[in-house]
Amino acid sequence: MSFTRCSVVLFLSLLMILLPVRLGSACSRAVYFGLEEQTVTGRSMDWMEEMQSNLWTFPRGIENDGGMGAKGLKWTSKYGSVITSVYEAGTADGMNEAGLVANLLFLVESEYPSGENDDRPQMSISAWTQYMLDSFGTVDEAVREMRKEAFRPVGVVAPNGVEGKIHLSVSDATGDSAIFEYIGGKLIIHHGRQFQVMTNSPIYDRQLALNEYWKQLGGTVMLPGTNRAADRFARASFYINAAQQSAVPREAVAAVFSVMRNVSVPRGISTPGQPNISSTIWRTVADQRNRVYYFEDTASPGLVWVDLKVIDFQPGSGIRKLTLHGNPDLTGNQTSNFKAAAPFHFLAPE
Repeated sequence: MSFTRCSVVLFLSLLMILLPVRLGSACSRAVYFGLEEQTVTGRSMDWMEEMQSNLWTFPRGIENDGGMGAKGLKWTSKYGSVITSVYEAGTADGMNEAGLVANLLFLVESEYPSGENDDRPQMSISAWTQYMLDSFGTVDEAVREMRKEAFRPVGVVAPNGVEGKIHLSVSDATGDSAIFEYIGGKLIIHHGRQFQVMTNSPIYDRQLALNEYWKQLGGTVMLPGTNRAADRFARASFYINAAQQSAVPREAVAAVFSVMRNVSVPRGISTPGQPNISSTIWRTVADQRNRVYYFEDTASPGLVWVDLKVIDFQPGSGIRKLTLHGNPDLTGNQTSNFKAAAPFHFLAPE
């Protein structure tokens, strides 16, 4: 294949943008727009080790403090949700009963407000995803509230010693999306249906610029194939729209899983010194129209799924857990197999 002079200049310019930034990071997320308002969001989780992930159901009416005790932002959950936990210390992913999906992904460039002369209530970043699922039914609602900047996010260190630097995506049953990043201590929001894909470094503005280059080439001509975040972004952007667009839930979910597998990293692959550029350990797919949440452990022979429509989310109905960690052979519809459990505590700074 031959490049035009213009294409070469553009490509070199984009490389200059990217070079100062660490190329890696974990996880990918994409929103699928099917026929007849069939909306499905998929994500992958890449990490250097198992994260002891389990599925949980949280009802309406749970009081929370963002993991920060007396200093924390206080809220009571308006919506019930099904979530995926990490290290039993945070919510990484999930969908609520209104069809809002939230996905927490690594972003090494994240820099949270310093807290100096800042008396706002605080929230551990390990609770940010749960706050979104508890509080909002649509992306527009979440964006309007986040723009108020009513709390200060506080970073944490993961149990394996890796500094928690993250950004957050939300999508709703209409296909609307938003990306939230803290860059240089300031909140940056990208809001709109067009923001359907997110990976990791560099920051989202630069990801969009890099992706424009690949759009000009066309995905059927050439796509980048490494495990780097920018390459996964380009592949996800092309394939999520090139996949068969269907109104049939089974076909839509299968299409999204196929895309997320395409942007996943095979097990046993890692980058020395960068634990977040690692194997894909699990994937989730959320059917937002039909309120079904799917989970796939890459060490498991099959999927598990949960039908939110038949779960009792009434206040007082109790917190329940489906233990996946140490149980890799679990497959199929597990909606009725959650067991009453005490809630985990959100990881907070010491």
